[in-house]
Amino acid sequence: MENAALLKAIIENAIDGIITINSHGIIESINPAACNLFQYSPGEVIGKNVSVLMPPPDKELHDGYINRYQNTGKAHIIGFGREVKGLKKDGSVFPFRLGVSEVQFSGRKIYTGFIHDLTREKEAEERLKDYAVHLEELVEERTISLKHSVSELLQAKEEVSLSLEKEKELGQMKSRFVSMASHEFRTPLSSIQLSAILVEKYAQEFSNPNISKHIAKIKTSVGNLTGILNDFLSLEKLEAGKVEPVFTEFNLVKFGEEITEEMQLVAKQNQNIIYQHTGTTSVFKLDPALLKNCIINLISNAIKYSGENTFIEFNTEVASDQLVVVVKDNGIGIPENDQKHLFEAFFRAHNTGNISGTGLGLNIVARYVSLINGTVQFESKVNYGTSFTLTFSQS
Repeated sequence: MENAALLKAIIENAIDGIITINSHGIIESINPAACNLFQYSPGEVIGKNVSVLMPPPDKELHDGYINRYQNTGKAHIIGFGREVKGLKKDGSVFPFRLGVSEVQFSGRKIYTGFIHDLTREKEAEERLKDYAVHLEELVEERTISLKHSVSELLQAKEEVSLSLEKEKELGQMKSRFVSMASHEFRTPLSSIQLSAILVEKYAQEFSNPNISKHIAKIKTSVGNLTGILNDFLSLEKLEAGKVEPVFTEFNLVKFGEEITEEMQLVAKQNQNIIYQHTGTTSVFKLDPALLKNCIINLISNAIKYSGENTFIEFNTEVASDQLVVVVKDNGIGIPENDQKHLFEAFFRAHNTGNISGTGLGLNIVARYVSLINGTVQFESKVNYGTSFTLTFSQS
C-alpha cells in the first residue's frame, strides 16, 4: 500500500503528462499535468478513446496503429518515442514528445504514454528560424551594400588616381613655370638694377636730389621683386623635394661676419647689425648654405619690420655640441593671435600694413631648419620686438 501511495504521488506531481490506455485505446488514467496540457478534467477523458486527444490524421489512424502492433509485434512508436501533435479541448494543436511503454498487468496489456510539452521549444525554434531568416536578409542587404560601397570605392579610387595624375601634371607645370619665371624675370631685373646704378653714377654731377630719390626707389623695388622670386623658387624646390642638406664643417665667426657685412648694406638708415659669437669653439658641422638662408631671412625681416636708428642683434653660440643662433630686433612685433600661424605659407601678421612681403620667408626658414635637424622658437610682443632662436645639434 505504501509503495502504491508513493507511486501515485509521483505520478500526480510529475511535471510531464502521463496517460495510460488499454489495448483498445481507452484512457484508464490521466495525471494533472496531462489534464492541464489538454485542458480536460479526468472525468471528461477517462473511458474515452485516446484519439480524442489527437488531431487528424493520427485521430483516425490511432486504433490501426494498436491493432497492427498487436498482430505483428512491430512497434511503430512503442519503446522509441517520437514527436507528435496533441489536440486541446479548445481545438488548438500543440507539439509534444511522446514516449510509450508497454506494461503487462493482471493478465492484460496497458500502454503508458509520457508527454513532454514542446510548445516553448518550438516557439524558440521558430524565433530562431525567423531570426536566422532576418539575419540572412540583413547579410544579403549588407552584402549588396558592401558590393555597392566597393564599387563606389573603386570608382572613387579611379577618380582620385585621375585627380592625382592631373595634380602631378599641374605640379610639374607649376614647377616649370616658377623655374622659368624666376630665370626670365632675373635677367630684366638685373638689367634694371645695373641701369639704375649707371644712371646714379652719371647723374652725380647734376646733384639733383630727385634723381637720387627715384633711383633709390628703383633699387628697392628691384630688391623686393628679387626677394619674392627667390622665395617662390625656394618653396618650389622644397615642395619638389629637391633640397638635400650637405653637412660640412665651417668657421662660424667668419660665416657670421660675412652675413653681417652683407646685410648691413641693405639695412635702413642708422640701423646697425651687431654680431657676436660666444663659446669654446667657432667650428661647427652643418649645412652652411641652408643656415645662411635662414639667418638672412630672419635679419631681412628684422630690418624690414624695425625702424631707423635701431639695433639688430645677431648672436651665435656653441656649447655642448650644440649651436644656438639668435636674431633679435626692437621692431613692431607679432600680435599674439597671429603667432600660432606664423610659420604657415603665405601668412602675414595683421600689423604689417603696407610693408612688402610674400608670407613665405618664415615657412621656408622652418622647413630648412627641419631639414638640418634643428628647431626654431620665437618670442614677440607688439611694439617691443621679436627674438628668433635656432637650435642645432652637432651632425
